[in-house]
Parts: sequence; structure tokens; C-alpha cells
Amino acid sequence: MLEEQVTRFIGEPITVEHDNPPYRQKVPTCPDRFIWAEERFAIRANTKEWQDFQRRGKMKRNMQPQHARRAAQTGSWGVGKFYFRVETTDSRVFDLCYDRSPKNADDRLGQWFLYREWVDEL
Repeated sequence: MLEEQVTRFIGEPITVEHDNPPYRQKVPTCPDRFIWAEERFAIRANTKEWQDFQRRGKMKRNMQPQHARRAAQTGSWGVGKFYFRVETTDSRVFDLCYDRSPKNADDRLGQWFLYREWVDEL
């Protein structure tokens, strides 16, 4: 049970693999596998999904209020994170994050991160 567990922050980039890639790359679906530290993890179950479209920093100030309200619900270009809580085939539980903000003009797709791992309390 997750209530009896704590999280270990990881925050490292990962590579994800989809058997059926999402229709839109900036609106991802849960991957089927991910590679972290040269180890491949197969996902047994996607147990939870959520999004965060909150604008932060200078992005928060560059939009009119009526547009900002809608963007907070549906996202806007380059703003937003998608989270997936997954259980791997070796029974580990991780939160994966897709941050759709572009790194630079040449890399506009965003990046996947291994956000944290749920571990038994010590």
C-alpha cells in the first residue's frame, strides 16, 4: 500500500518505449517500457495518471487571464507535465513524468524523466 511507503526522488532522464506510439507526441500515453541507467523496465500496470498545466515563472505572466484559465485546464504550447504511476514486472512502483517544454529550438518534443520511486519505509 502506498500509504505505508515513502518516495525516493530520482529526477533523471529516461528513454521510453511504446508498443503503439501516441497519436500526438506532446500528449503522451503511458509507455510500455522505460530505460534508466542502462536497465530496461517493463511496465505491468499503469495505476494512476495526472497532469499539471500550471504556468510558472515568466510563462505565468505572458498570458491574458481569460486565456490562462483555459490553459490551466488543457495546457498550452510548451507548458505542461504528464505523470504516470506505474508498476514494473519486478513489482517496483515508479512515477514517470513527461515534461513537454522544449529544451531548445532544435529539440521541441520535451523529455521523459523518472520522477520518483515508491519504496518500503525503513
